Amino acid sequence: MGNRIVIIPTYNEKDNIHILLTAIFEHNPDLHILFVDDNSPDGTGYLLDTKASEDERIHVLHRTHKQGLGRAYIAGFGWALERDYERICEMDADMSHNPADLPALIGATDEADLALGSRYLDGIRVINWPLHRLMLSKGASYYVRGLTGMPFTDPTGGFKCFRREVLENLDLETITSNGYSFQIEMTHRAWRRGFKVVETPITFIEREIGVSKMSSDIVTEALFIVWQLVFRNHFRRKPANDHHPESVQREG
Repeated sequence: MGNRIVIIPTYNEKDNIHILLTAIFEHNPDLHILFVDDNSPDGTGYLLDTKASEDERIHVLHRTHKQGLGRAYIAGFGWALERDYERICEMDADMSHNPADLPALIGATDEADLALGSRYLDGIRVINWPLHRLMLSKGASYYVRGLTGMPFTDPTGGFKCFRREVLENLDLETITSNGYSFQIEMTHRAWRRGFKVVETPITFIEREIGVSKMSSDIVTEALFIVWQLVFRNHFRRKPANDHHPESVQREG
């Protein structure tokens, strides 16, 4: 698994780092990790540097100021593509994405180009969310699917694994979204270009430590980006390369 890496953006996540690293390496001992830190005021970057000095599997990319989730991932993808990583994953730092799900997510890319961790495949796997948050998330999924034609149960999720070929062909510097809509745009672009996309079930757990980065601005951007994708693709609701499967869903 030495050619596989997970990219984790951080901003004020110091209290989650130790438990996150312990859980990741418990289930994925050979996985490399790249943290992309946006100059966290709480000292997250300093702690990560200490961890990296103690473990060659841990890497840190420092940015001078907070620029948003999308820019953090773009920077991380570029770093990983400059090296020999063949599987490039993304996940949150707040323990909402269960590291125990990483092996299945990575394994799904043996048969696909992009694996999406789904909270809603064959049921709802969300823990400790209030009803209004669940309704907002489910509503967003229906909204994205209805407008774009993407057939995925969880198109807004941020727990994914890419083959490097996908990222090499997505023109990353032209990705315009920056908040959670970044996840929608990345999946839509891969799907539209005919890459094989699968879903695999995950369990999502609401963060217990720290403060959520969700805001009304992020929601507004996501609503706008979906319409931008629709217009940009002239209302086409299927992949441009018809010789590729549109999608499959990976069970179990």
